[in-house]
Amino acid sequence: MTAPRLEIDLDKIHHNARTLVGLLANRGISVTGVTKATLGSPEIAGALLRAGVTTLGDSRIENIEAMHRARVRAPMTLIRSPMLSQTKRVVTHADVSFNTELDVISKLSSAAKEAKRTHGIVLMVELGDLREGIMPGDLENTVRETLRFPNIALTGIGTNLACQNGVSPDAKNMAELSALADSIDATFGPVLKVVSGGNSGNLQWALSGADTGRINDLRLGESILLGRETLHRQPIDGLHTDAITLIAEVIESKIKPSQPWGEIAQTAFGEKPSPTDRGDISQTILAIGRQDTDPDGLIPPPGIEILGASSDHLIVDSGRHSPSVGAEIMFQLNYSALVRAMSSPFVAKVIESRTDYSPASLLRP
Repeated sequence: MTAPRLEIDLDKIHHNARTLVGLLANRGISVTGVTKATLGSPEIAGALLRAGVTTLGDSRIENIEAMHRARVRAPMTLIRSPMLSQTKRVVTHADVSFNTELDVISKLSSAAKEAKRTHGIVLMVELGDLREGIMPGDLENTVRETLRFPNIALTGIGTNLACQNGVSPDAKNMAELSALADSIDATFGPVLKVVSGGNSGNLQWALSGADTGRINDLRLGESILLGRETLHRQPIDGLHTDAITLIAEVIESKIKPSQPWGEIAQTAFGEKPSPTDRGDISQTILAIGRQDTDPDGLIPPPGIEILGASSDHLIVDSGRHSPSVGAEIMFQLNYSALVRAMSSPFVAKVIESRTDYSPASLLRP
């Protein structure tokens, strides 16, 4: 089988999604399944939909278009603010988009009017993480202006935390989002159907028994794909953490000194390493590098230590056992390594399942 490759177990992804959908349903919260790390894979989208996610969300309109071409039938939300240059494509292929700029909403309105469609808008609110979001004091005016645009439907508000600066979702900021939703509905009538509290980083709060208030949607990607919460990257009870694994092939296996010799300058990526002299080691090189994944996000098997990586090579200390050339080594991944490996054309994607999750299977009686 070709290497490097990602082995993707759809049954495990389906189990993770179904488990989280069930837990959150008990808290009155639905799940938007985020497909951006999978490049809009129709098979993974099918597994999410069969597990009970209500909407698919992606940050790239290209991925949403790919799912439409593959005949994935589900509400689609663009979860990154649209580019002005892509508003026609957004209106054509996304039912809803997350927005913070009135200039963009105005252009979405014009595109929707031309296409004879109504486009849904979720206004994102800044609650401290300092990524995208309207400042809370400016929200009422933004809502007022949004409601004036033809062919635009204000469907909700949302926020994003635990991303740019790692600000944790908690009772205080989630209560603030709920209070903003109540204020909007009190001022403009019951206009908000969705109050999207955030991403996989919200799970600890959402499942803690805290008052969830108006929050009725979470956008989950990493927790479903990797089985971990994203505040501390701890495994979630009952979920698979090995639904996706990375396999790389050995291209060199030799005993070498652990200490380089010669005058030390920068590496290919501008670093200046300071390796520890441990004598001779069993050094193994695998045919995968920074062009294919994030080496810092790879978790090797026990007994193997990652020493470094170039564009095309991953160098490891293989410990007591020297694998032969052509052997394969399996790695677990964090989200950074997964996103880059999924995006690399040099990493094959091998999907495994006992159940048919194709888009066509969802249409069968």
